[in-house]
Amino acid sequence: MTKKYDLYALGNALVDVEIEVNETELERLGVEKGVMTLVDEERHDYLLGHLKGNIHQRASGGSAANSVIALAQLGGKAFHSCKVAKDEAGVFYSDDLDDAGVTNTLSQLEGNEGTTGKCLVMITPDADRTMNTFLGISSELKEQDINYEALGDSQYLYIEGYLVSSPDAHFAAIKARDFAREKGVKVATTLSDPNMVRFFKPEIEQILDGGVDLLFCNDDEALEYTGTDNVEKALTILSQQAKQVVITLGKEGALSFDGEKVQTIEPFKVKALDTNGAGDMFAGAFMFGLTNGLSWADSGKLASFASAHLVTQFGPRLKSEAVAELQQFVKKEFSIQ
Repeated sequence: MTKKYDLYALGNALVDVEIEVNETELERLGVEKGVMTLVDEERHDYLLGHLKGNIHQRASGGSAANSVIALAQLGGKAFHSCKVAKDEAGVFYSDDLDDAGVTNTLSQLEGNEGTTGKCLVMITPDADRTMNTFLGISSELKEQDINYEALGDSQYLYIEGYLVSSPDAHFAAIKARDFAREKGVKVATTLSDPNMVRFFKPEIEQILDGGVDLLFCNDDEALEYTGTDNVEKALTILSQQAKQVVITLGKEGALSFDGEKVQTIEPFKVKALDTNGAGDMFAGAFMFGLTNGLSWADSGKLASFASAHLVTQFGPRLKSEAVAELQQFVKKEFSIQ
C-alpha cells in the first residue's frame, strides 16, 4: 500500500540565527563550545546582543525540521508537527516550511500565545557549531499537536531527540511512537546532542524502549550513551536497541549496521565552513533514500554527498544551486526522477 508521506517528523520549531565567532568570544561569554545548551530568552538575547561576528540570515530550524526539509528538497513528501506562537517569528517559520514544500499545520496559530522558540548558532573557524536554545512555546508541544491521520499514512515516523528535554513533548513523542508501531509505521529517532544524552538519558531510554527501526547519532553521542571508548563497541550496543543504526563520524564518514552486517559509509572530501545541520541533512537524505527504493549502501552514499555539500556553506539549508546539483546527483547515480 502506497503511503502519502515518506516521513512524518516530530520536533522543536526554532528560528535559527547563525553568527560567525571565534573561540575567545565563546570563552568571554561563558558559552560551552560544540554542544547545545538550553537557555532562557533573556540569556539568548544577551548573547545575540554581545557577540561580535558576522550574522547570517535566519532560517526555520530545529533538528527534525532540517531533516524533513532536506528530504523535501530531494523530492520526498514530508509532514512536520511542531509548535510556534502567533508572533512574527511564528509566521516566518510557518511560511518557511510552506515554501520548502513540507506539509504542516502551522497556519492554525490562533490561541498559540507565547514566544516562538529561537536558537543562536555560533560557528567557530574550525566549522564547529555551538547552540544556545530558547525553546519558547516549542516546549509546549503536546499529544494534541500530532496529526494521527498523516502519521498513519507515512512510511516513517522521525522523532527528534531534543524533545526529551520537555515533559509534554517527551510524552507526545512516546504516544506518536506507540501509534506508529500499532499502524505498522517504522520509527526512526536521533540522540541529537551529547548534552541531551548526558542530562536526559532516562527519557531517551524510554523513547528507545521496545526498540526502534532506525537510530541516528554521531560518535560523541554514541560514546556518551553507551559509556564505551570506541564506536565499534557503541554500534554493537546500540544495535540491541535499534534494528538499524547509523553513527556519523564527521569528515570520516559514518559507521552503520543495516540489520544484518556492519557497513562503512565513505565521506566526500570537502573543506568545511559550517557543520550546523550536517547530521540533520544526513538523516533526511538517508531516509529519502530508504523511502524511495534505494539500498542501504546507496542511501548512505546519498546522505554523505548531501551533508558534505551542506558543510561547504553557511546555514542549515542547501542553497538553490546546491539543491539542483544534489537532484542531478540523485538522477545520475540512482535513476530517481
